[in-house]
Amino acid sequence: MTGKTKSLIGVYPNLHKEGSRELSARLLDWLEVQGYRGCFPPCLSVLVGRAGHDLPLKLWPERVKFAVVLGGDGTLLAAGRALGCRGIPLLGVNLGHFGFLTELESEELFSTLPSFLTGRHQEDKRIFLRASVLRGGQVIRTGLAMNEACVVKGPYGRMTITTLRVGGNIVDTYSADGLIIATPTGSTAYSLSAGGPIMEPSIEALLVTPVCAHTLYSRSIVLPARESCEIEVVEPSQSTSLSLDGQEFFALEKGDIVRVAVAGPKVTLLRREGWSFYNVLRRKLKEGADRLPR
Repeated sequence: MTGKTKSLIGVYPNLHKEGSRELSARLLDWLEVQGYRGCFPPCLSVLVGRAGHDLPLKLWPERVKFAVVLGGDGTLLAAGRALGCRGIPLLGVNLGHFGFLTELESEELFSTLPSFLTGRHQEDKRIFLRASVLRGGQVIRTGLAMNEACVVKGPYGRMTITTLRVGGNIVDTYSADGLIIATPTGSTAYSLSAGGPIMEPSIEALLVTPVCAHTLYSRSIVLPARESCEIEVVEPSQSTSLSLDGQEFFALEKGDIVRVAVAGPKVTLLRREGWSFYNVLRRKLKEGADRLPR
């Protein structure tokens, strides 16, 4: 596709969400009226019924102004790994239930989108992680995470024993259901459920939280973002694995080492003017999602 005379707006839909196909097609038509052209990641345009509107991901950084992500928080995390790491700003539109990371509800999209097209918005920059699995000293798997990288046991079997090293120094050995290394973004996700603290998202730090550790003293540890963490699998359970944002998984064996560090550049989330993390925190977590007006 050429599209050289128009700015390109990416569309990243979760086609498993009810109404996402219809909303994607409607968004493309709306963008055309506004003088823009919408584009999808490869193969998605056919599924939406708009063949020819796809663009190879390698061309997005130089051609796409920002991407509209249609789904929930999970869809935004997937878009962060696929697009955000390439420098594409992301505007999350909630088609799910909770929508802690997304910025807009679906019914707000067309009334609010003009302000984003004209640059009247805030940028919310988030660090993300790169996790590598080393087996026998060789890297056999690498992946990205916007929320967290976790070494977790499977649904059956005993606890997993892991040793955590930071900067080459042993921190502790944990007998636990898992060990979470989270970003500030992920501090309000799995780590929070495991008893970890909430971190303001602009802080550049890593958060290590054990999951159901068999001890009286294991607590979360906050580390500077410059540090690299290594988790050694000392004794795995029957199905110990590396989990990235709860969406990508890789089976681990005894002796494997998971190396986690901050990757760059940061992911940029687009926000309305006046957006505040603390307002979102109060409304979404303290009061509960069910009490929000929709």
